[in-house]
Amino acid sequence: MNRIALYPGTFDPITNGHYDIIERALRLFDEVIVAVAISHDKKPMFTLNERIEMTKEAVKNLGNVRVVGFDNLTVELAKTHDASIIIRGLRAVSDFEYELQLGYLNNSLDDTIETVYLMPKLKHAFISSSIVRNLLKFNGKTEHLLPKEVQKIIGSMTSCTLQ
Repeated sequence: MNRIALYPGTFDPITNGHYDIIERALRLFDEVIVAVAISHDKKPMFTLNERIEMTKEAVKNLGNVRVVGFDNLTVELAKTHDASIIIRGLRAVSDFEYELQLGYLNNSLDDTIETVYLMPKLKHAFISSSIVRNLLKFNGKTEHLLPKEVQKIIGSMTSCTLQ
């Protein structure tokens, strides 16, 4: 039986911290599905298709990783893909309360799905997509925060796309 894990998020854009979590999850599970949320509430900088493309490019050299887009409950998506694990990343104590609430909520909706919390390496612990988006708005340096494939895609976009 394959142990399939679902790693949901907005990935606006996918960062080195996200990539690190995916690599760590691959050591624990047979397959990781990176699920890119439409996330209207967060008003993403990049479209769903752009975020899916960036994520696919970032993980293209990793085996046993799929990338999908979604706009439904995470537990429903997990069931659709036979995933019994939801991966969530924790950077700091400030993430914990929110992530714990999400984990309990998901478990209340389907108690067969477990949430596993993974921490990125310390060198990636400060990275967030919101920090990257702020830097991009001001043409700040992001090469050290993003997978090189993602940096290349963003670099090819016009500045009006990033406003």
